[in-house]
Amino acid sequence: MTLALRWGIVTAGKISHDFCVALSTLPFDEHQIVAVAARDKEKAEEFAEKHEIPKAFGSYCELAEWDIDIAYVAALNPQHFDICMLMLKNGKHVLCEKPLCMNHKQAKKLIQYAEMKKLFLMEAVWSRFFPAYQYLRKQIDTGVLGEIKEVSASFCLDLKHVERLQKKSLGGGTCLDLGIYTIQCAQWAFQEPPQQIVAKGTLNADGVDVEAIAELRYSGNRKATCHFSGERLLDNKAVIKGTKGEITFLQFWSPTKIIDIDGKEKEWVLPKGKYPTNFPNSEGMRYEAAEARQCILEGKLQSEHVSHNDSLLFAQIEDEIRAQLGVIYKEDNEK
Repeated sequence: MTLALRWGIVTAGKISHDFCVALSTLPFDEHQIVAVAARDKEKAEEFAEKHEIPKAFGSYCELAEWDIDIAYVAALNPQHFDICMLMLKNGKHVLCEKPLCMNHKQAKKLIQYAEMKKLFLMEAVWSRFFPAYQYLRKQIDTGVLGEIKEVSASFCLDLKHVERLQKKSLGGGTCLDLGIYTIQCAQWAFQEPPQQIVAKGTLNADGVDVEAIAELRYSGNRKATCHFSGERLLDNKAVIKGTKGEITFLQFWSPTKIIDIDGKEKEWVLPKGKYPTNFPNSEGMRYEAAEARQCILEGKLQSEHVSHNDSLLFAQIEDEIRAQLGVIYKEDNEK
């Protein structure tokens, strides 16, 4: 790898736009977008022109064979496994949007293959690279919060108009799209697998979850309450309570502000990219991109902040929640 990490972007949609904007806030001699691929070549070409990307392809195979170091995969959930495998088979590192795969079975196969190929693979749980999450980690590790006793996290938006979340064939449901954020937040605080999971929720006519509450129970009578919904907008914050105090994350999936243990607001301001983003604080994807580059420079196959074991545990928890809700994808029945 040269000093600059050469990125290939998979799909030319809204989140890919935001990721490119985030990369534009990083030094050009460290991060360069050299190609984009979409199933519609014309769309890829329009995207490439806007973001000043040298190459545009009408297939993912062409991108996999191109001279890139790493692929950023932002396709629909059911396509993650196949596209990531394609990139890995062609010797490319991968940063894949969450969920890494549709279930634990797929995630395990993908991770094992990446490790065999000695390539970097990370699920893009971008939250954990925000300064606010790194700050919380330090407050927990140094005992400032005391023993963590309870976490509550809610991620509830009105997403009834978003087709991909409503259809099982598109990998729909709130658990994989919103629930992952609440789950990873709980795991960031507790740093151990839950001993028991109790979930209840509501499914739509197509059999995917539109709202759910899951209680993750940990050792020592500690718990996390994860509430996620695509039906209505709620406060969308996370509270991490310890024996010595609590910290509140505002907009916890991409927090630039927290209410610290002293009750005062603490803020980390994000830089602005060359275009507006589709989603709030998307410039913060710069942190996970910088982490990917640093890991690859150091020859690491995974990040300590979103490790392969972390992703496998996220998938296990998601599988269990879906099982209790009665959400079954066709991938769950594949060998």
